[in-house]
Amino acid sequence: MVMFTVTRKETVPFDGQKPGTSGLRKKVSVFKQPNYLHNFVQSTFNALPADKVKGATVVVSGDGRYFSKDAVQIIIKMAAANGVRRVWVGQDSLLSTPAVSAVIRERIGADGSKATGAFILTASHNPGGPHEDFGIKYNMENGGPAPEVITDKIYANTRILKEYFIAEDLPDVDISVIGLSSFSGPEGPFDVDVFDSTTDYVKLMKSIFDFESIQKLLSCPKFTFCYDALHGVAGIYAKRIFVEELRANQSSLLNCTPKEDFGGGHPDPNLTYAKELVARMGLGKSSSQNEPPEFGAAADGDADRNMILGKRFFVTPSDSVAIIAANAVEAIPYFASGLKGVARSMPTSAALDVVAKKLNLKFFEVPTGWKFFGNLMDAGLCSICGEESFGTGSDHIREKDGIWAVLAWLSILAFKNKDNLKGQKLVTVEDIVLGHWATYGRHYYTRYDYENVDAGAAKELMAHLVNLQSSLPNLNKLIKEIRSDVSEVAQADEFEYKDPVDGSVSKHQGIRYLFVDGSRLVFRLSGTGSEGATIRVYIEQYENDSSKTGRDSQEALAPLVDVAIKLSKMKEFTGRSAPTVIT
Repeated sequence: MVMFTVTRKETVPFDGQKPGTSGLRKKVSVFKQPNYLHNFVQSTFNALPADKVKGATVVVSGDGRYFSKDAVQIIIKMAAANGVRRVWVGQDSLLSTPAVSAVIRERIGADGSKATGAFILTASHNPGGPHEDFGIKYNMENGGPAPEVITDKIYANTRILKEYFIAEDLPDVDISVIGLSSFSGPEGPFDVDVFDSTTDYVKLMKSIFDFESIQKLLSCPKFTFCYDALHGVAGIYAKRIFVEELRANQSSLLNCTPKEDFGGGHPDPNLTYAKELVARMGLGKSSSQNEPPEFGAAADGDADRNMILGKRFFVTPSDSVAIIAANAVEAIPYFASGLKGVARSMPTSAALDVVAKKLNLKFFEVPTGWKFFGNLMDAGLCSICGEESFGTGSDHIREKDGIWAVLAWLSILAFKNKDNLKGQKLVTVEDIVLGHWATYGRHYYTRYDYENVDAGAAKELMAHLVNLQSSLPNLNKLIKEIRSDVSEVAQADEFEYKDPVDGSVSKHQGIRYLFVDGSRLVFRLSGTGSEGATIRVYIEQYENDSSKTGRDSQEALAPLVDVAIKLSKMKEFTGRSAPTVIT
């Protein structure tokens, strides 16, 4: 057995190692600085309770982006030096973020061990490669991201760190081969267990969904299917689930070989970056010669986000979570006994609210950040949740889950078509969405992003919007002068959330204008860093007249867009006459 020793290395703090809910994300060149990663890892070990380090089991894996393989070996050596008993690594260091959550919650080692946390190596939907982004975040024993009390401690530690511990003489572990490597150090035995990246996650999915009914749908000649992993980690799960388990054709998979640089692309599942899938689904600028598939979906780099498409039809993330919630009990075995509750992030459209009201479900509106959903789930208050930025999930884990969302949609399609597979025409994605709008009304929805705005100007604009809220009569008079065809504002506030589980209060989470007819305008500021600020404007028009739910989205939203831009004095404050990005 190989013996190792522990070395204490002196270091100095680095500025800016403050992790958010999504961890620490920087350029690869920053992470490659001597001691940069080491400092963050040691600061994390120092921030955790002693029993979550000494003698503990820690998972280390990620989306396979550039620098991951080097980072894994560094973290293994530092874990050994800090008294960790065993490290679990997905083969080739690949584990999707949802799979890491599942492994923490579900996997039991051969010796009966359970993981107490994980280092996830990902920068999510950001590009990868030598000149692109790398990231690291720590997830806790419940499988969810470290809460603020831990991330604040990590950051505090990074600012004063003087030393880190590493087992420099521990040989690199071959993470391409499944198996156990055993070592011995000053505090006793230390193991590195390289395991199959897909087994635990697939087992969990099979316990949630009726794979047999989905398989029948996928084997129907009239049903065609396309899944694009954008060269992210989702590819290994797509092959195992869609091809091996559900027997879809290999040709259904696009870009399903994980690459360190995501094939030079931007692994963000939206209409802009999933170009190949969008074209194949008949939504591209030039119409394809081939008939598009019935169903298409895409994932981001670490497979926690998803985009759902029908033939020539885009499903907004806000509609997607509402439709899954409305159909879950009858279509997905895991939810057969009912939903505990549903939740959405504040900027997400109110489509889910209408479903919750109609089905008499507990409903929660939370700030942006998956940890807020995790609290509700740990307390047994929430089954299904989602956010407008292509994140959907449930209480099976404590992260959003892209492949879960795809299997949920396939389950709904399988249920709607169970007596129809030999019929003339299948119930389509578009049919399901149109049927949902007929029952619940439609929330026309768009997001305008103004990026790299002068931070001072952005703050002035937000202060102006808060001032306008002081008098509703004056506010409504102003709005009517801009557009007389817009409903009155019933409530205007700065969103504040008191967590019903731990009582914590999150203030200044966005400025809201809530209209009498159920429409909304929301303004949020994000990233007030050296690059300037991003102003996000969420514009939502509710329509429950079924004769008006088929309008062009931009046309239906035009009056509210006009109000949002003129009310905020966007051009006066920022000098911008158009947004950088429209979603």
